[in-house]
Amino acid sequence: MHPQFQRELWFLIFLIFLAAIIGSAFDLSVLFISIVLFAYIIFTFINISRLHHWLLHRKDEPLPEGRGYWGEIFHELFLMEKSHAKNKQILNDTILRFQDATTALPDAMIILNKHQQIDWSNNAAESLVGVRYPEDTHQPISNLIRNPAFMKYLNKADYHQVLNIPSPEHPTKQLAVQIIPYVKGQTLIICRDISHIKQLEEMRSSFVANASHELRSPITVISGYLETMQQNLPTDTEKLRKIIKTMYGQSKRMERLVSDLLSLSKLETRPTDQHDNEIDIAALLTAIKESAIILSDDKNHTIELNINSQSNISGNYEELYSLFANLINNAVRYTPAKGHITILWEEIDSQAVFSVTDSGPGIPMQHIPHLTERFYRVNVDRSRESGGTGLGLAIVKHIVERHDGRLEITSKLNVGSTFRCIFPSTRLIKH
Repeated sequence: MHPQFQRELWFLIFLIFLAAIIGSAFDLSVLFISIVLFAYIIFTFINISRLHHWLLHRKDEPLPEGRGYWGEIFHELFLMEKSHAKNKQILNDTILRFQDATTALPDAMIILNKHQQIDWSNNAAESLVGVRYPEDTHQPISNLIRNPAFMKYLNKADYHQVLNIPSPEHPTKQLAVQIIPYVKGQTLIICRDISHIKQLEEMRSSFVANASHELRSPITVISGYLETMQQNLPTDTEKLRKIIKTMYGQSKRMERLVSDLLSLSKLETRPTDQHDNEIDIAALLTAIKESAIILSDDKNHTIELNINSQSNISGNYEELYSLFANLINNAVRYTPAKGHITILWEEIDSQAVFSVTDSGPGIPMQHIPHLTERFYRVNVDRSRESGGTGLGLAIVKHIVERHDGRLEITSKLNVGSTFRCIFPSTRLIKH
């Protein structure tokens, strides 16, 4: 028994006892006891009425005050109401955080009731699926996602496999749909944009096909010669020397291809935590120019190096060497004999700019946007004859971007081409 209830009971007994004593003096004990009990009943009903009134209007009125046992009841109700308000606030905050989190998610989320009608959706659902909340609330999902495969997936109630469908809003986008049933027949639909994954898979498939094709040609040549030599070894020394020279050239081509593939793989997976070393650009370009002169050999190119800025940049020496050497060597390979090649290092608008300009045949405009794609060639036969692998500019683009820069290509037919690498001021080191 609650202590307050005990006190209230003893207080009532005391009142009855007191009424009996006073009433006995007038020989009216029963009347006095009845009056006390009636007054206590009236007091109780008044408090019950006040409690009922508060229950009906508790949103607008505070809890009434009471005395004795009723005061204790009102106090306990006050504590309960305070605890309820606190828990309600916590719940509201949790719901708001959940809604904020789901709203920020890039994946579309849709909640359906047991009748497959929309109860709620986040912002991504509008851009990916076309479901707008709250405008589309209580709409059947079949009205908005009119895909037979999706409806079959939704109705079969077996959601272990993820369904891939085109986006109803953007048919070029591919969505991965996952359905999760939960309490009271409700269903959560999660739609994730996997277009980039599909593109990567297509790129991987294309890359494997291109790499296989590039390797097949030299392997076929080498294996063909070896098979011929195995059956009938040529006795003519000159013919044998020619065969060996051809096989050596094809093997070097495979070596360059594998080397470029490894370089590209490293660039795509290696972190950029070693890109803050100061690079002596003048010394680097001078060394590459000397190598380019040797590569030019009997073509007698005029190779000019202009260092118009003493500033250096921060970066990775190995990668920048590969970047500059690729562009300069490309100019040497594709520029006709006695052509002119200009290598320029300068500073423009607080940005470091490296450029290579040649007097080659130029590149048609429609090819320029695709030059940095893997294995893309403007002229396949000419590129292979020059020893190119089709990966050089893809490597260049990766290195430039790893150094926060950008690659610009301009060309004019029968005039020449310019490849320009622009590095931001944040990488510039002035002297």
